Amino acid sequence: MKTTTVKNKRKISIGQPIIYLLLSLWALTTIYPIVWVVLNSFKDRRYILKNSFSLPIGDIFTLSNYELAFRRVNILSAYKNSLIISTTVAVTVIIFAGLASYVLVRYEFRLKKLLYGLVIAGMMFPVYSTIIPVFRMEYSWGIVNTDKLYLSLLSCALPQIAGNLSFAIVVLMGYIKSLPIELEEAAYMEGCNIFQIFFRVIVPLTKPSFATVSIFSFLWSYNDLFTQMFFLRTKTQWTITNLLNQLTSQEGTNYGLMASAVTLVIIPILILYIFLQKYIIKGMTAGAVKG
Repeated sequence: MKTTTVKNKRKISIGQPIIYLLLSLWALTTIYPIVWVVLNSFKDRRYILKNSFSLPIGDIFTLSNYELAFRRVNILSAYKNSLIISTTVAVTVIIFAGLASYVLVRYEFRLKKLLYGLVIAGMMFPVYSTIIPVFRMEYSWGIVNTDKLYLSLLSCALPQIAGNLSFAIVVLMGYIKSLPIELEEAAYMEGCNIFQIFFRVIVPLTKPSFATVSIFSFLWSYNDLFTQMFFLRTKTQWTITNLLNQLTSQEGTNYGLMASAVTLVIIPILILYIFLQKYIIKGMTAGAVKG
């Protein structure tokens, strides 16, 4: 009992309060702009210009910015397009990256080092340097500059999938390496083939890393305005971030409308993070320790 009591009394070092203070200040600088935008989305632009730090209480509170945003643009259609693209990217990335990382970790074959080097090199090229060749290639396939909605959404999703694969493979390889190979050998002795071993043994054990990769892929795709502006040209194809960009350029001085549009954009991200934050933290921590 005495030993347990001594262990429970952890000493607080002098630098610990300073670290907590710095982390709290950093968190405040990150969270406060989001809170400021949400609060101002419920105020008329006259009150925003007069005092943007006041709370939207009483006569100041209004929903006119949201009514105007829904009346001026087709937000629901933009949400649907964003979710289709981002979900397609996240699902495709975790399937291809999972299989590729498993093969690179567990199998020996010719040109394996070259293939791994290409995966690492894929992280070095920014999307700006490859967007023109990708556009020309997809144009030859007939999936860009077309009135068919789902082909246009696919043309936007494909470069985002390619852009996220390298990061996903590197993260998953670090976690799969830490798994004991005896589990796979036992499954093989039971008669499982490579796909059964992957989906019944590897995927359940690496669930936090898969969740982390899928969440980051979804968020990067959702916020990737550059690629979406390049491949989605008509209003029926616009995503929510594309719509916000157009709304901002048209209503540059209507700060209330801009704040409401930004709030509508970040709502899905906040909901996703609230429900999946334990997987994000667990996956990143596991990768840091075992990777």
